[in-house]
Amino acid sequence: MAYTDTNYKNKSELKADVKAGKQVHCYKPNDMFGDGSVPDGETVIEGPHYPQPHRWYARVQVKGGMIVKVLG
Repeated sequence: MAYTDTNYKNKSELKADVKAGKQVHCYKPNDMFGDGSVPDGETVIEGPHYPQPHRWYARVQVKGGMIVKVLG
């Protein structure tokens, strides 16, 4: 699972920013064996950030560490 730099409260906020063309960076927190980067392709984002309980998940398309499309 990955997070975005912005602590979105819901998936709608994430979708709106991506649709508006804002650069939304994503990363893997606590990546013990890497640098926290998310490879190009599909991944799952969760929010809001820890320590709040996760209330939403989104399947996204990533390119160059940025979310280019929210798939679901």
